[in-house]
Amino acid sequence: MPNTSYWENQTYFSPQDIVIIGSGFCGLWSAYHLIQKNAALKITIIERGIIPTGASTKNAGFSCFGSPSELLHDAATMGENNMWNLVKMRYDGLQKIQTTFNHTLFDYDACGGYECFAENSADWNLVESKLAWLNNGLASITGIPETFTIANEKIKTFGFSHFSHLIENTLEGGLQPAKLVQALCKAVQQAGVQIITGVEVIDYVEKTNAVTIHTKNGIDFTANQLLICTNAFTKALLPTTDIAPCRGQVFITEPIKNLALKGTFHFDEGYYYFRNVGNQLLIGGARNAAFDAETTTEMDTSQIIQQALEAFSKRHLLPNIPFNIANRWSGIMAMGSEKMPLCSALSSNVFCCVRMSGMGVALAPVVADHISSLMLGKN
Repeated sequence: MPNTSYWENQTYFSPQDIVIIGSGFCGLWSAYHLIQKNAALKITIIERGIIPTGASTKNAGFSCFGSPSELLHDAATMGENNMWNLVKMRYDGLQKIQTTFNHTLFDYDACGGYECFAENSADWNLVESKLAWLNNGLASITGIPETFTIANEKIKTFGFSHFSHLIENTLEGGLQPAKLVQALCKAVQQAGVQIITGVEVIDYVEKTNAVTIHTKNGIDFTANQLLICTNAFTKALLPTTDIAPCRGQVFITEPIKNLALKGTFHFDEGYYYFRNVGNQLLIGGARNAAFDAETTTEMDTSQIIQQALEAFSKRHLLPNIPFNIANRWSGIMAMGSEKMPLCSALSSNVFCCVRMSGMGVALAPVVADHISSLMLGKN
């Protein structure tokens, strides 16, 4: 039996209206929408780590909704309507962040986003031929006639090498994801939501009108409703879920004098992504160099991916400029057989909001709004 006091059982561990597992973007935004819609709700978020475990505070800090080559690939694989719906969800999510919090709270940088194309790129001809089509479809989402514009003249400005083409999107930018998580934590806690960290859920048992949540700590939580927001780690609780964990590795350099690279950038359908953080270069991705090895929940880095990122930086981003790496890390994303988020009722008492496909920053505000309405019977 856990050594909990009468006082603790009356407060921290008392029966809740809603328990949310996972304090990343999905869990926090869900709590935010739920408490906004019903301030009387008793909500507890349970987090297994000291801070969110996954990708919410470990991603590259992109405020983006899709590069041209990625959108064309998505249109071909998931259908045009689904692609446009997904882009709208991402765009609306980014707008929600900016209207909810002051930009200074999460270091938002409206620096613009770009997609780079290497010399003799097979993707470029297709993208160039479809650019007007993409802009036409995006006009109803972004409100501007040309979301994407060719900006080849900026290649030299940024100091790039072995890139032939550049497409700009002025609506994208960068942010500090851990500060955004902190802002969300503060907002929901001020509204009355309880966050308990260092507690790992083992399983749950549904009863007629309640759910009992069992933890490794030996403490049981009870709630009228359970919301699972564990993203890449969801199979531990829902083994049959269509989710594959995918590790995203990143490094950031020491400060580089007169760094020319300014903005957020994608390459190779988003498999490489890089940006400046002040006068430091941050780069991540290269997962396509070792797909099988990167389908993991192990939170470490690997030599093959880190070497690929370093080689890419030396060839394309910092040619003939020496650099030292200050920090290497990884985060775990959730992919599946399709890119649409999995946001649904599993039963009358249990719900899930998972599978952000590497776009949790943008998607979480919107899918969390949807799941909160579903839980409260507003859909």
